[in-house]
Amino acid sequence: MAAQKSEVANGAQFVTLGIEREVFAVPVAAVVEILAMQPVFRVPEMPAYCAGLIDVRGRGVPVIDLRMKFGLSASAATENTRILVVEVPVAARRLVLGLIADRVFEVAPLGKPDAPPDIGVTWRSDYISGVGRRGDGFVIILDLARLFSTDDATLLGQGALAVPA
Repeated sequence: MAAQKSEVANGAQFVTLGIEREVFAVPVAAVVEILAMQPVFRVPEMPAYCAGLIDVRGRGVPVIDLRMKFGLSASAATENTRILVVEVPVAARRLVLGLIADRVFEVAPLGKPDAPPDIGVTWRSDYISGVGRRGDGFVIILDLARLFSTDDATLLGQGALAVPA
């Protein structure tokens, strides 16, 4: 996590992606590859946000529907839907996961992002590293390690490609 925080502070490169009307970003260093949407093999009793598994170079990779993870309704895939294959450091190991995004925009620097906003009440913002800018809009920079809690990592790790940290 400390590495990601310093990357944010240093204006590193990010892959920007869209979920509904919002723009999110993940550090380019975490992205293994970006794939077109493909059929996903559904795994029984996985959380609703886990779409299933895809084959990436002969290995089963769990795929997370970011819309569902963020509490939004599922949406049919379009020609713009992409799967970002990312490597996430969680609980002393690295998981390889696919993240379904409505679209991927670009790789871009975001300058020095602001801290997550303080709205005066407690809300789940722990998975937000900061808020950057893209044109006239805002970009929410995700802390992938925190987006997936320890419980998520344990459950997903059963089907994920885990590599030693």
